[in-house]
Amino acid sequence: MTDQVPSGLHTDREIRQQPRLWRELAVTLDTRREELAAFLRPWMEDATARVVLTGAGTSAYAGQVLAPWLSRRLQRRVEAIATTDLVAAPHEHLSPDVPTLLVSFARSGQSPESVAATELAEQVLTRVGHLIITCNPDGHLARAHERAEGSFVLVMPEGSNDQSFAMTSSFTSMTLAALVALGGPQEVEAVAAAADDLLARRGEIEAVVAARPERVVYLGSGALLGLAEESALKLLELTAGQVVAWAESSLGFRHGPKAILTPRTLVVVYLSNDPYTRRYDLDIVTELVAQLGPEQVLVVDADDRGSDAPQGTRVGLVGTAGLPDPCWGLAGVLVAQLVGQACSLDLGLVPDNPFPTGEVNRVVRGVTVHPLTG
Repeated sequence: MTDQVPSGLHTDREIRQQPRLWRELAVTLDTRREELAAFLRPWMEDATARVVLTGAGTSAYAGQVLAPWLSRRLQRRVEAIATTDLVAAPHEHLSPDVPTLLVSFARSGQSPESVAATELAEQVLTRVGHLIITCNPDGHLARAHERAEGSFVLVMPEGSNDQSFAMTSSFTSMTLAALVALGGPQEVEAVAAAADDLLARRGEIEAVVAARPERVVYLGSGALLGLAEESALKLLELTAGQVVAWAESSLGFRHGPKAILTPRTLVVVYLSNDPYTRRYDLDIVTELVAQLGPEQVLVVDADDRGSDAPQGTRVGLVGTAGLPDPCWGLAGVLVAQLVGQACSLDLGLVPDNPFPTGEVNRVVRGVTVHPLTG
């Protein structure tokens, strides 16, 4: 399948560039460490403050990956709320008297909801701060906040503003930036090295698509549920919806969603590094292997030893045992990106633009932001 990837494809280049961008991002974060710490300190020292992670589409899933782990790490309210929800119903999601740090993720910063969410927060909240994490320094969101009091704009490395339809390196770069900024130092080099190794073995992953699955299910627990959601979206986007995708938690899958399984369904399970949570992930792997067969269950595991997960087709990420799930998961999500691209090519589509007639667009169009009154 690798040999079939057309030269000059933005999607493939942007998948492959991620380890390099993460290493560049680590340098940027180190350079701006004191400045960023000074901005965050009042929010981290205020025990009443709430942290809201927001974005639309893939950018919203960055928050879903991070919120469970950051809540535990910071011992405070950290919630993932999509900009699409904030803009549609601000009074349901914003508490006026609760100090709130709004962390906004945006690839281009040009989506109507991106700026609107920050403006509504200013309108509704008594005290609000803005950490803007974006890949486009010239986007509306970055420009609106670059000199604003109470705002900090963190721009991702050059090249992260993906030119392809689906977000890949922009998603992982922004998620990693927030993980380090809010959660403290992470093993960036270990994750980048694991991704390098995975890309060198990409043929193993692409071979799974040779069976031409008609449906793909992604399962994960805790932070990895957000990763599963992003993985499913990637497949829907890159195949223009021709391959059905679903995401669920390992425990939740039995409660109805399991009805999606067919003899031609591929299930991808992200195994948690948390020993307790991992037991539930392994239980569903055992059940699915018995039902579908090992060739239709792809296990993505941070533990490169894999001693407790011999079942299914396994992709181990070397050198990431013991890392927090949202950290090693950034290398693990490359599996879904490669699966999505391979399925797209297999269908005869162009991954850079799977919707050539414009039904779905790289930057959302057609949104009218209505004024908030009352």
